[in-house]
Amino acid sequence: MIQHPALTGIDPAVPVTVTTDRTLRVKVIDACGMTCTFCHNEGTPVSADNRPQQVGSFVPTGPSGRVSIYAATNNARFLSAPVLPDEAFRQALAQLREALGFNEVHLTGGEPTLHPRLPQLIATAKESGYEVSVTSNGENGKRVLTDCARAGLGRVNFSIFGTTPEELAQVQHARYRKPGLAQRKIDALDESIHLAVNVGIGARANVVLPNRSHIPRVHHLLNKYTDRLSVRVLSSLADGDESLQAIDLLLDDLKAELEEVRLIAGTSGFRMSYRLPSGRELIVKHIRPLRLPDTCSNCRFNNPTDCEEGYYGVRLYRDTTGVFHVGVCIQRMDLCLPVEEFAAGEACAEVARLRESDLRDLTA
Repeated sequence: MIQHPALTGIDPAVPVTVTTDRTLRVKVIDACGMTCTFCHNEGTPVSADNRPQQVGSFVPTGPSGRVSIYAATNNARFLSAPVLPDEAFRQALAQLREALGFNEVHLTGGEPTLHPRLPQLIATAKESGYEVSVTSNGENGKRVLTDCARAGLGRVNFSIFGTTPEELAQVQHARYRKPGLAQRKIDALDESIHLAVNVGIGARANVVLPNRSHIPRVHHLLNKYTDRLSVRVLSSLADGDESLQAIDLLLDDLKAELEEVRLIAGTSGFRMSYRLPSGRELIVKHIRPLRLPDTCSNCRFNNPTDCEEGYYGVRLYRDTTGVFHVGVCIQRMDLCLPVEEFAAGEACAEVARLRESDLRDLTA
């Protein structure tokens, strides 16, 4: 069993399931209509603020008000550009599926619903043998989600950054802390969630719980939306024990009973499934300290304080020249390699070995 505070003292009778990570994250666009102060932007610099910059001089924030929190230290060597539903994308998906057996693509950004050809990207991935999911802040879902459903989109993970205008405005750039603007964003999110549910797309709400003052946000989500919206609470690595204590308080408030622990070999994320007295499911997502044995061993961030997400999985990017890159860490973008080089090299083999060894450890 893995070592993590959330797993201390759980009933041995609680079932534990172990699966293997087979999800490829694809950054399809850099644009976003929000300016969240904690955004990692999948490790890449904000393109709008860095187009005149040379490699090595990318800035983590600029005139747009958006931020990429790791850009100052992760040695990113390219700016991301929109992924196109073309033959190059098909080939990249095919190479990575053959190399690592991926069966799901998770489309990220920026904000994927701002991509003008998102339904075509989904269709391309489906035709390449993948199930497709998307992470979205909901700002543009009303325009595209119906077509995305027709194209085969299976799930949307809606990121909830505030359940009131005041909460949302507080985590935006100072220039955009306007209740009116925040209310419009929340209204758009509401429309997107209801639309996703109505057209048959699986809908999840992801909400980070940094400390106990954020507990009312989760209560508000559960009360506001039907149980057809799955709610997932994410622990905050930056807040450590304070976040874990807040989750414990929330679970006590809700009288939640642990039903299952879901471990995923080959990724640092794991999930704990709870059942509420109403019968509704609540998922809590945690991060465990998983590392790539060779790549991470000498990394300057390889310590409990600086390594934010451990080895989370493989990410695919397209740069401004049309080249696809594969990354294994958003805090070490200098590790990115072109798809062909990654698939044929030691980095890919190391990912495969980690999956196998982690699966053995988790099922021993």
